[in-house]
Amino acid sequence: MEPIIQESETHDRSGTHERSGTHGLPLVDSEAAEPVATRRSAGVAESSRANRGWWDGNADEYQQEHGTFLGDDRFVWGPEGLDEVEAGLLGPVEDLQDRRVLEIGAGAAQCSRWLAAQGARPVALDLSHRQLQHALRIDDLLNRDHTVGLVQADAGGLPFADGSFDLACSAYGALPFVADAELVLREVRRVLRPGGRFVFSVSHPIRWAFPDEPGPEGLSISASYFDRVPYVEQDEQGRAVYVEHHRTIGDWVRDVVAGGFRLVDLVEPEWPAWNTQEWGGWSPLRGGLIPGTAIFVCERQETATG
Repeated sequence: MEPIIQESETHDRSGTHERSGTHGLPLVDSEAAEPVATRRSAGVAESSRANRGWWDGNADEYQQEHGTFLGDDRFVWGPEGLDEVEAGLLGPVEDLQDRRVLEIGAGAAQCSRWLAAQGARPVALDLSHRQLQHALRIDDLLNRDHTVGLVQADAGGLPFADGSFDLACSAYGALPFVADAELVLREVRRVLRPGGRFVFSVSHPIRWAFPDEPGPEGLSISASYFDRVPYVEQDEQGRAVYVEHHRTIGDWVRDVVAGGFRLVDLVEPEWPAWNTQEWGGWSPLRGGLIPGTAIFVCERQETATG
């Protein structure tokens, strides 16, 4: 596979400034003031635009901070550390051979790199060009051929033909950040072959009722679980620079069904004793009391109309 990041659409990076960095890539620097956090509505286009800019600007820091935990070619479903090697949510490892797999919100393609090592034929898709640059960087550091196809695109408009993939997956990628989850699910169903499986993980909805703190201060309910108003960070002009959307468990189930899938399993990983790492609001303290991740195991539902 040629080491080319295919872009499904052009985008303007004129507002960023680049300089030499320590990651083998130029660092993206921003002169913008610190954004202000609020709760307000944010539509499909605004959410996509804001999150593309945020991940382009924060990919360096994210990979530097979490790269060791994520590994270079490991498939981990969330901060608890549940590994696909143990979970087998995509199916038996031996069945991955020659399977076409789409990873959505792939970041630096760590999961796709693991899939390729199992004999699968993965494509790693991400909204952020910068994240995919890190995928190329890791390949170069490993002195490894570029066995994973890299595509920059929005999950709401997948640039693939119907029935292109056998499996799809997303580990905290795309779905928490999109305004229309049903649209994305329908797109995933479209590019899956009949009987195809889609497994995705998101921040567990119950966490939205608690402060995003890893210590004791994060154990008291501070908001309504049913408040679905998006979390938005915005600049001085009121333009969103980061957006995350909240859905309840019931909302997710309804979106999965409306998107054309059958829900096979809902996995809530328990915090393992070996994991002593804190990751934002995730921690051993909180993880031992409330779930931090929800993993939805879905299969393409066939209907009379296809």
